[in-house]
Amino acid sequence: MTELLYLIAIALSLGLMGLGAFLWALKSGQFDDLDGAAHRILFDDEPPRPNAEPSAPPKGR
Repeated sequence: MTELLYLIAIALSLGLMGLGAFLWALKSGQFDDLDGAAHRILFDDEPPRPNAEPSAPPKGR
């Protein structure tokens, strides 16, 4: 019988951890733009200009 109490406590704690992770993701903006990546893949990048000079590498590398 005591095993059942342990299992209930474990199940409740895992459920609360999952709810906390979901609320954290919701608060941090993980679900703000669900369609952006789906639309972005349809558009090509702009082709480089023929007379454009190559950009300098970032400093510190």
